[in-house]
Amino acid sequence: MKPARTTSKLMPAHEVSLRGVYAVTDAALAPGNRLITAVEQAIRGGASLIQYRNKSGSPALCREQAEALQMICSRFHVPLIINDDVELAQRCGAAGAHLGKDDADLQSARRILGNTAIIGVSCYNDLIRAHQAQANGASYVAFGSVYPSPSKPLAVPVTFDVLRRARDGLSIPVCAIGGITADNAQPLVDIGVDMLAVISGIFGQPDITAATRALTDLYN
Repeated sequence: MKPARTTSKLMPAHEVSLRGVYAVTDAALAPGNRLITAVEQAIRGGASLIQYRNKSGSPALCREQAEALQMICSRFHVPLIINDDVELAQRCGAAGAHLGKDDADLQSARRILGNTAIIGVSCYNDLIRAHQAQANGASYVAFGSVYPSPSKPLAVPVTFDVLRRARDGLSIPVCAIGGITADNAQPLVDIGVDMLAVISGIFGQPDITAATRALTDLYN
């Protein structure tokens, strides 16, 4: 029997539903002062979560931007997740962190951020890693790249079969990432993917709010 789906094994304090559009920032697509405006536009388009991802910024810049994003996300009651950096997530008061295979281990992140934090784990195309993440207290798991990704051209591809097996075998939300746009996202929603993590399909579009809304509407 398929386990009942939940929003998170460890419910965040604000009881957010981990479902819908997960907007992931990109320093090249929304640089400098444009970042805050771009994120607000994504939120107005219906983004359920925001992830701050900046692989090239200095520690000082990342902290400044993360704190600014936390303020705007708090205003709109949308959780902010920090990519890779657990300490930064703690310092800026973010809702949680997202961890890749080379980042802090999940249990250490949980000790630092607490039981109510949202902690996601990248699982690429690895179902075993996803089940281990769930057993260790992950809030959600992410698979991808689903489609060729302009943001991550060398990302490991994942098949729809793996996504179906993750959906059927896990009790925490499943997130898909990689090359997702409003034009190709419907099949992912149809197979039951809980969240669509989108970078260029949102922040690389001329109208960020409209692009986000088109994705959000797929869940409505």
